Order: sequence, then C-alpha cells, then structure tokens
Amino acid sequence: MILNQILRGGEIPQTFRELGLAPVLCEATAALKWSKPTEIQAESIPYALQGKDMIGLAETGSGKTGAFCLPILHALLVKPQRLYALILTPTRELAIQIGEQINALGGGIGVSSTVLVGGIDMMQQAIALAKKPHIVVATPGRLVDHLENTKGFNLRNLGQLVLDEADRMLSMDFEEEINKILDIIPTEGRRTSLFSATMTSKVNKLQRASLHDPVKVEVSDKYQTVTTLVQQYVFIPAKYKDCYLVYLMNEFAGQTAIIFASTHKHVKMTTLILRMLGFSVTCLHGGMTQTHRLGALNKFKAGSKTILIATDVASRGLDIPSVDLVINFDVPDRAKDYIHRVGRTARAGRSGRAITCVTQYDVEKYQRIESHLNEKLNAYPTDRETVMVLLERVCDAQRQAARQIREEEESKNSGHGRKRKGDYGNNKGGKRRHQKHGKRR
Repeated sequence: MILNQILRGGEIPQTFRELGLAPVLCEATAALKWSKPTEIQAESIPYALQGKDMIGLAETGSGKTGAFCLPILHALLVKPQRLYALILTPTRELAIQIGEQINALGGGIGVSSTVLVGGIDMMQQAIALAKKPHIVVATPGRLVDHLENTKGFNLRNLGQLVLDEADRMLSMDFEEEINKILDIIPTEGRRTSLFSATMTSKVNKLQRASLHDPVKVEVSDKYQTVTTLVQQYVFIPAKYKDCYLVYLMNEFAGQTAIIFASTHKHVKMTTLILRMLGFSVTCLHGGMTQTHRLGALNKFKAGSKTILIATDVASRGLDIPSVDLVINFDVPDRAKDYIHRVGRTARAGRSGRAITCVTQYDVEKYQRIESHLNEKLNAYPTDRETVMVLLERVCDAQRQAARQIREEEESKNSGHGRKRKGDYGNNKGGKRRHQKHGKRR
C-alpha cells in the first residue's frame, strides 16, 4: 500500500512504522532520535522490503545508511541467517561508521556484524569471521584478501549486497576488486542495492553487471548545497596563504572547523603550523595508521580537538555532528568534491559556513565551481594589515614544522631512531602492506 501510494505520487510516509518496518526497528530509530524517515529512506525502503534490486541516487548526508541497513535488519528478523549481507564501501572510516550504525539499530535484536578494513590485523578479523556474523561491512581490497586467504570464509549463501558510495569506489580504482567479488558471490536469490551520488558511466556499467531489473530512486537530480550554508571565498597571494589561514582561525576561534587540503604533505605541514601556534588541532589522511586515523576522528567528534585538517578522505559519508565551519585551504579540482566538502557543515537543518582560499593559481578551478553552483559567491572580508602582523610568527612556525618533518624523513630513511609519536606521521607499516598487497584498503 505504501509503495502504491508513492508510485501514485501521494504523500511520502512520515513515520518508520508506515514504511512497514518491524516495530522493534521503529523503536530503535526512535532511540537514535530519528524523528521521521529522510526522503531517500521513505522512497527506497518500501522497494527494499519487497525484495527489489535498487539504485539509490542521493547526496551525502541524506540518510543512505539507514536506507539500506533497516531493510537488511528487517529481513534478518523475518529469517535469521549467518553471513547474510555484505556492505561494500570505499573508505575505512565510512565502513567503521556503518558498523556502528548497524550495532545501534540492531543491538536489541541480537544481530552481529564484522568490519573488514585495512590497517587492522587480518588474524583478528579472521577470528571474527569464523563466528559467522550476520552482516559483513568491508572495503573491497580487504574483503578480497579474506576471500582469497582466510580458510573457511566464503559468501556462497549471501542474501543481500549493498554497494555504498559506488561512484567513489570506482573513482578510487576498486573496479578490479569489485569484479572479483561479483564473480565469487551468488547471483541467484541475491538482492542488490547500489547507492551513489551520481550516475557515472562506470556506475552505469556496474549496475548492468550486478543488478537485475532494478528500481531507480532519485531524491536529487544534481549536486547542490543547502540553503542554510553561507558560502564565501578569500582571494589571497599564495605566499601568504598560511597567514590568512591563521587569521581565519582567529576570526572563528572557539568554533569547530574542518580544513581541507589536497595532499598528505599539506595536511601534515598545516597541522604542525597551527599546533605550534597554539590551536587545538588534529588531522586525518590516508597515510596514517588506522589507530591514529580513528583516534583523530574520535578526538574531533568528542570535542577535545576543535579543528580537523584532512584530505578528501573526510569529505564524504562521515557523520561528524556540529561542524560550524569548513575551509577549503586548497581548492578542489572538481565541483562535486567541493559539494562533498562543504556538506560536512550545515547538516540536518543547522546553519554553517564554508570559506574557500583562492590564490592567483586557483582562479580557473574556482570559477568552474561557481559555474556549477550557478551563483557568484561573496568575498569574506579580511583585514590585510592584521594578517601581515601575523607574518613573523607564522614564518617561524613554518620553519619549525619544516625542520620537524625533515628530521622525521631523515630518521625514517636512515632506519635509525624511533619515529616521533603523533597523529600526523606516515604509516610505515601501511607502506609495507601497500607494497605487498597493492592498493591501500
């Protein structure tokens, strides 16, 4: 009835109970303070409960995790089955977050899950798999490792497959691993859901290869920013870029902020500079150990650090509440990356601000972003005289940061001495795994 109502263009259901979910799952959503289904949840869950393959197109932060987790949990209530569902996702942090969501929603009904990501000991994960959890959440590379090397583990009886953030998985060159997984898991009797922000040519190819007569649910036909987000830019000389960043951090002192930089090197350098200037800062990038990555994220979520400096590993999927400010310290190459970055603030109806630092070398990239947004953004007013007062202190911090990074590199290359502790360093163990097994998971 709900499905027919949606198909006829009727009102979208306003409660999870109206969607046909089991009462115990409705209670679980209430405990998480989910007052009503999001648009993607309301439109996709009825199809999922009917057992249909589905393509869900929705922006980051739209409630996609609930849209695929709730139907899986409902199916397990009806018929419990070990190793029933597999959820594939592109990054470690997103996989761990999905695992936490499953535990929060399914903890009261005895559903077990295991998260398989790189940076964690494979033997520990193999022991968890031997207990045959109901749901496996994994990054593609680490799952292939276990399918090929963990004795006794297989997905021959898989009932549901979810490909989350499919466009990003394919852009990160996981196509080979995904194809291996699709070749191994059963095709008969399997329901498949593909969730993506956009329908790229690669995603379309994946859809044809893995889905049978899918229903398409689309809650947004283009990338866009929310109306509660204030978007601005500062046009600055490249040589004074760090000074302007420190100026902005002083301007918004006390607010929580995510600063996006393009490379690991920029993240590490900027983190050290701000830390030496007394800011409460941590960082997140793919070159860190998994322990440090989770530690940094948890510090920021808990509020013990008010500034997170990150590469685009933090731009999609992660649910980080109450971010007041996003700064694009490096202008992203693509407009959709900009949308994902600024989407870390102004979430769930809250207001937020995004400021993009534009140097003389970034003008063309920035103009492409404005063209995509179909609007000219306003400049954030700055006081050049105040900025230049900071120059001496910032230059001193730059020299100290460069010296510290150089010393660490020399120590690493010589093989002598212990690496300095901190959550900005490279992952030497991860580098060895990268050389042995291929792409970082």
